Amino acid sequence: MNSALILGGTQFVGKRLVQILIENGVKVSIATRGMTSDSFGVSVDRIIIDRENIFSMERGFDNRSWDVVFDQTCYSSEEAFNSIRVLEGKISKYIFTSSQAVYEFGTNHVEEDFNPFTFRPDLKNRQEYSGYIGYQEAKRSAEEVLFQQASIPVVAVRFPIIVGRDDFTKRLKMHVDWVKENNPIMIEHPDLRYGFIDSHEAATFLYQIAESDYQGPINPGSEGDISLRELI
Repeated sequence: MNSALILGGTQFVGKRLVQILIENGVKVSIATRGMTSDSFGVSVDRIIIDRENIFSMERGFDNRSWDVVFDQTCYSSEEAFNSIRVLEGKISKYIFTSSQAVYEFGTNHVEEDFNPFTFRPDLKNRQEYSGYIGYQEAKRSAEEVLFQQASIPVVAVRFPIIVGRDDFTKRLKMHVDWVKENNPIMIEHPDLRYGFIDSHEAATFLYQIAESDYQGPINPGSEGDISLRELI
């Protein structure tokens, strides 16, 4: 891998991934809305796009090509469809950041528990997906579009919950602070178990999977799991 396009790349895992790529001598382009600053200086090429506007992507990616695209910002089947259309002939491998939300609630899921070749997805924009169920459908549908219609190898990296000090959402810290302040937390099923992965491990995994010949869905994660009761 000599060159990479990252859709995203200025926050959390994407930001760590960019740094890993630079350190390994990969020529990096980041495509964002241009709303978040970064600290990469002249080490990256910046492209301004709107994922929800295919024409902005066509303009941004015109007369360019890369070995790999890392898609960190896809939240609808329409965005996945537009991406493979616009990037046709410009990339050789597609790494999609998916989620273990594609599975039904349960324990010890394997990749075969969700088959992205089974259904024909409806093309929807991200506003048409709401809540957790919408997020689940969006990631499922994006995988279905990519695996069924892309003409190049695709990897769907189904991450569990990603945590790290650089998590701008502060979703774990929020709960830690709540407990420290002795506030009650409603937990309907305290013994359900969850997988996690550290943000640096997640970025490293993305780099390593891009360097490999693997294609298809894959479940990365830190070793072990934890119940909500144990977490609290």
